[in-house]
Amino acid sequence: MSAEATKYGILVAVDGSEESDAAVKWATGEATLHRAPLTLLHVVAPIVVGWPVGQLYKDMPDWQQDIADSVVAHARKTALDSSEGSERPEVRTEIAYANAVSTLIEASKQAQLVVVGSQGIGALGRLLLGSVSSALVQHAHCPVAVIRSGEDAEPDAGKAVVVGIDGSPASEAATALAFDEASRRGADLIALHAWSDVGVFPLLGMDPQDRENLGQEVLAERLAGWQEQYPDVHVERSLVCDTPAKWLLEASERAQLVVVGSRGRGGFPGMLLGSVSSAVVHSAKVPVIVVRS
Repeated sequence: MSAEATKYGILVAVDGSEESDAAVKWATGEATLHRAPLTLLHVVAPIVVGWPVGQLYKDMPDWQQDIADSVVAHARKTALDSSEGSERPEVRTEIAYANAVSTLIEASKQAQLVVVGSQGIGALGRLLLGSVSSALVQHAHCPVAVIRSGEDAEPDAGKAVVVGIDGSPASEAATALAFDEASRRGADLIALHAWSDVGVFPLLGMDPQDRENLGQEVLAERLAGWQEQYPDVHVERSLVCDTPAKWLLEASERAQLVVVGSRGRGGFPGMLLGSVSSAVVHSAKVPVIVVRS
């Protein structure tokens, strides 16, 4: 790990919401697993005044400072209450007076992992992913974990880690992280590979047995080195014919964590988030880590 990534360690964006609390609890466990510091960062948006037009307050008003202090104190208590004695990670807190998205993206350059709630204060009920979490998933410089509140977000040590494998660079990075997470948790790893990205498997002109054999070869090739590096991780190979997002979501129902690449084999260099990773992040009920290549 680079020295830069140790400044924040596991970085959590906190805002006092229920999703934020869930993110803090999960991130505390993650920091403990990785023996990394836990940084709780609350970003306060500057107030825009009417005259001169677009003028910002240079310093945080006292009332905003009081609220920020309260949010950070609550997040710190949540972290400490969810950890035990000698297992507690070092907890750091930070308050920034700036744009939330740009601040968190910049901070991600010096983090091992950024953890966010799926929705924060002010999110509309019909939205599946908040604006801050959505921006981070697409632009952060390190892996991003999206956590939902509720009992489904609580980790279950008996469940597996799921990873989507398609042979793309982002998929390779996701596979590396998934093996590490499974090893640290003592969990099985479900490695899922789909023959095709389309909704209906194109049988015309293709021998299903040939496609299955090719899929098995891809899985074997992509897993071989990692299984040697992590002999303690039991791997369950899952080969499906199409729509990987559908099957990843189905597998997530018996998982404690899903790991996906930011874009897969159908993506292109300028693409920010692939359709598969986007669908999983928006719909999975368990924590999802998105890894960029």
